[in-house]
Amino acid sequence: MNGNAALLNFVYQNSEMGVNTIEQLIEIVKDENFRVQLDSQLNEYKDINRAAREKLNENGYDEKGIGTLDKIKTYLMINLQTQNDKSTSHIAEMLIIGSNMGVINAIRNIRKYSAAEPSILALMERLLRFEENNIQELKNFL
Repeated sequence: MNGNAALLNFVYQNSEMGVNTIEQLIEIVKDENFRVQLDSQLNEYKDINRAAREKLNENGYDEKGIGTLDKIKTYLMINLQTQNDKSTSHIAEMLIIGSNMGVINAIRNIRKYSAAEPSILALMERLLRFEENNIQELKNFL
């Protein structure tokens, strides 16, 4: 797989994970302000996911979504972590940890695939900035 496809698939999978996670957590959240924040994040993850899918298809690449096993593991992990603590603070912390992982992986991929097409790098950088912003916004709910 070339760098363009690898980078786009990373963006696609990362944003897909964001969509799946927030859709699951938004059902648990009681705090209305927090729900508004999560809804905003969900919409941006969906936009980034759509943009990555379109770029993959434009370039003749297949989307490599998150595998079924990983989806199940994530679903179960969220259920386990929220079983005893459904507080806004705890869920915000969980999301901050996830966004931090996204930031680290985004920076690694930008460096690894620095020769990728500029428009693809721009999409990756959009995801990076979004994850960094999520962390800042979520701190308000700790």
